Amino acid sequence: MINKKVANVQEALNGVSNNMTFMFGGFGLSGIPENAIAELVKLGVSGLTCISNNAGVDDFGLGLLLQKKQIKKMISSYVGENEEFERQMLSGELDVELIPQGTLAERCRAAQSGFPAIYTPAGYGTEVAEGKETREFDGKMYVLEHAFKADFAFVKAWKGDAAGNLIFKGTARNFNPNMCGAAKITVAEVEELVPLGTLDPNQIHIPGIFVQRIFQGEVYEKRIEQRTVRPKIS
Repeated sequence: MINKKVANVQEALNGVSNNMTFMFGGFGLSGIPENAIAELVKLGVSGLTCISNNAGVDDFGLGLLLQKKQIKKMISSYVGENEEFERQMLSGELDVELIPQGTLAERCRAAQSGFPAIYTPAGYGTEVAEGKETREFDGKMYVLEHAFKADFAFVKAWKGDAAGNLIFKGTARNFNPNMCGAAKITVAEVEELVPLGTLDPNQIHIPGIFVQRIFQGEVYEKRIEQRTVRPKIS
């Protein structure tokens, strides 16, 4: 069994540099690789192209990289709660490619599976399809979308072992599984790194073959983007 465990986030991010393309798991603030993002801010790498469902909020998640102007291009499905993301997009400081959420997921999965492209009906007849190949299947039109090409994929899981096997928890599963193995190097940070043989094989969501580096994360904030509670009953 190949041991993919690295000592810390610094070792896990060895090889990152300016002008690379990164994938980031997570949906809003749920399941984001907090440690990897914080380390990228410290490293100061710039000119980045980031593939992520959205960019978190102004002072957390990918918003931290946006604040430092480290991101050159965002490939996302929506702007979300990040006002700085919106400001940079509207001012032209940031190159933004907005694509349908399902298409984003499937372009990740295509890269993971080794498929060069997929056909999807999403976006046909809109700006999304401009300049792209279209084709009819069984009387319905589809748009050709290419698989993503990324240098690193940063994902976050609940539990993992030294072989890279991962288990996600609840809604933190979101985009993380599709991004595993979808880049040249997949880096997984986990809340709990357990000894080999501890994980029940029937509970593993992603087998270790899709992961190149894994480390024990530290101090997860797990912020809630929008907290909704029932009104107080008097």
